[in-house]
Amino acid sequence: MSSSEELIRPVEMQAREPYRVWLRYSDGVEGEVGISHLAGRGVFNAWADRSFFAEARIGPSGSISWGDSIDVCPDALYLRLTGMSVEEYMSRLHNIFQT
Repeated sequence: MSSSEELIRPVEMQAREPYRVWLRYSDGVEGEVGISHLAGRGVFNAWADRSFFAEARIGPSGSISWGDSIDVCPDALYLRLTGMSVEEYMSRLHNIFQT
């Protein structure tokens, strides 16, 4: 199995109001994450159009994407969802790649 197939990535998602996304990851973790702290900043101004926000999808690299120019890192959302620290997450990935 290649390392990209072993990475923890979103497998399902739904855009929810107000500025929230529900995610299910490949390791079974699922839940809702608030991303309102990004709304109205730079490219995220586009979310003011609620129909545009509702068009969120999982992009080819596993990021949560809107259109062709806006995406949010799936690892950052996983950390917010689980409450893990970066160190805990990196240790977990290290253990995955050791097996």
